[in-house]
Amino acid sequence: MNHQFKFCPNCAEPLELIAQMEDGGEKQRLRCGACSWTHWNNPTPVLAAVIQYRGQILLARNAAWSGRRFALITGFMEAGETPQEGIAREIKEETNLDASALNLIGVYDFQRMNQVIIAYHAVADGEVKLSPELAEYKLYAYDEVKCWPAGTGYALADWLRSRGVEPQFMEMSQRV
Repeated sequence: MNHQFKFCPNCAEPLELIAQMEDGGEKQRLRCGACSWTHWNNPTPVLAAVIQYRGQILLARNAAWSGRRFALITGFMEAGETPQEGIAREIKEETNLDASALNLIGVYDFQRMNQVIIAYHAVADGEVKLSPELAEYKLYAYDEVKCWPAGTGYALADWLRSRGVEPQFMEMSQRV
């Protein structure tokens, strides 16, 4: 999410859009005129998993979402873990499943949320027990799942193509 800083976290002076020369040329960023602190506003890495569970794709609905939209399991890396360790941990925390065969699908931009998504395919085993963060899950046959035209939806589409399935995309107003 693109949070707008208003004050410098070092000296509490108001931040201003100030142009300055950087390696790639002149860039305008929120900067502190008093102590030169810069808000870089770099994208946040987010981990995502296309979970293959009992021959189907597991998608889950976040408890905070309105409607009945289902999506990939996602989460943030913790300090000191690799992306593979992070997505295996997220799968375990959110679904109680043990992930194996973690393979990188690709890296996707999600500019609306100022994120970079690192997507993996995971084969998962065990009994599903959702964390309180998730309201419900659904299992989809490969040829029945519909991809959303953004971020993790492109990862799901790429994985489906790698399995010989031409992905179907939903309209953004459509609910799964």
